[in-house]
Amino acid sequence: MMQQGGNAVDAAIATAAALTVVEPTGNGLGSDAFCILWDGKKLHGLNASGRAPAAWSPERFPDGMIEHGWDSVTVPGAVSAWVELMEKFGKLDLATVLAPAIRYAEEGFLVSPTIATLWARGAEVLGKQPGFAETFLPEGRAPRAGERFRNPGAARTLRLIAETNGRAFYEGEIAEEIVAHAKANGGAMTMEDLAANAPEWCGTISQSFDDVELHEIPPNGQGIAALMALGILEHSEIRDHGPDDLMSVHLQIEACKLAYSDLHAYVADRPAMTEVDEKALLDPAYLKSRAALISTQKAQDFGAGAPKKGGTVLMSTADASGMMVSFIQSNYAGFGSGVVVPGTGVSMQNRGFGFTTEAGHQNIVAGGKRPFHTIIPGFAMKNGQPLMAYGIMGGPIQAQGHMQLLLRTQLWGQDVQVAADAPRWRMLSGLEVACEPAMKPELLQGLRDLGHVIHVEAPDNAFGFGGAQLVQRLPEGGYSAGSDPRKDGQAAGF
Repeated sequence: MMQQGGNAVDAAIATAAALTVVEPTGNGLGSDAFCILWDGKKLHGLNASGRAPAAWSPERFPDGMIEHGWDSVTVPGAVSAWVELMEKFGKLDLATVLAPAIRYAEEGFLVSPTIATLWARGAEVLGKQPGFAETFLPEGRAPRAGERFRNPGAARTLRLIAETNGRAFYEGEIAEEIVAHAKANGGAMTMEDLAANAPEWCGTISQSFDDVELHEIPPNGQGIAALMALGILEHSEIRDHGPDDLMSVHLQIEACKLAYSDLHAYVADRPAMTEVDEKALLDPAYLKSRAALISTQKAQDFGAGAPKKGGTVLMSTADASGMMVSFIQSNYAGFGSGVVVPGTGVSMQNRGFGFTTEAGHQNIVAGGKRPFHTIIPGFAMKNGQPLMAYGIMGGPIQAQGHMQLLLRTQLWGQDVQVAADAPRWRMLSGLEVACEPAMKPELLQGLRDLGHVIHVEAPDNAFGFGGAQLVQRLPEGGYSAGSDPRKDGQAAGF
């Protein structure tokens, strides 16, 4: 796209669209999306997560939220993000930007080993969901590595999106087919639900650590947890230790525990956060008080604090003009809901599973409300200038990963590829922590000695540690890029 005269936004959207075809295990045309973008002068934040069908209420889910099928599907927002970003910042037309995705869908692509493995796992769980087998299980099974897969329905949908600037997806032909499929399978989504979809230019929220600011999308996403963890570490002795020292890892884990306790207790769609809001959660005095709970002698299981009111795919792009983009889109759990609208190639996310039915909780399910989201783009600024567009795929590790990557690159000065390659940990619940086998045995034992319950996850579970993509602006001009070895991806420039 850049070689055709496009910019970083054109490159990001072209890649996002192509990935809905070639990596259907993590995202699709029915995904949601978020973006943080530096346009050369100003930072922008875009929330393109969809809302619950108007008919949803806690009474619809007497046994709790549902993970698969039509009753896990909220209005998909990714296509609206593409259109909005292209209209505001793109240089090329939508047909040009979607052309590679259409070609992959029509002519097919060779399935990679990583995607083939995830595809087979998804098929075991979702094979009986409405429309799934028809689109994703040719010959009655998941495609194997090296086999060519075609998705003519997706090619048709992408063409209609390009021809109508997205209107076919939310108001026209594709919308009608989505709603008809929902109705035939017990879903609640209506034409009115789809037509009401609108991405929100929401700005960003931020937290400083020394001279670097981390920016995240405001709730309904989990990005605030990365900010809280950083704000807690601001009041710790982490600067006295190296990136893989026992105490620096211990302090990071404890800070994440504190942040995630509050995340799950309070974070919801922004208008619903009336009892405890983002200002209260990021209040410096509150974060300092949370930091004081951390012991350097032992691991702890923290509860939520009491602040007062005051898959997934990710791409990072940058161009010669200085524009930088951090863009993420996801179906949530692998193929998402498992629902695929026949003849369209549209696989629907299952973001509705992010709601709760707990009475009184700010994230309780309601019609027209956005659920709690795990996918988050990250962006670092320094002295008012853009520094790094980055992120990490992988559900609950994302905010933890944002913190780990920022500290490695900015506090400890690691190159972006070194930071992406470095072993990671993932806080689970209570005292439990998952660690990669590459972590040093003495570090793992040291964490156990502090009381952490360590689970060393086998390499075939490594995607639980995420997939990072980073682009960092260099002081003398140009960029440094890194791509995670744990999954498919690449760092490319020209």
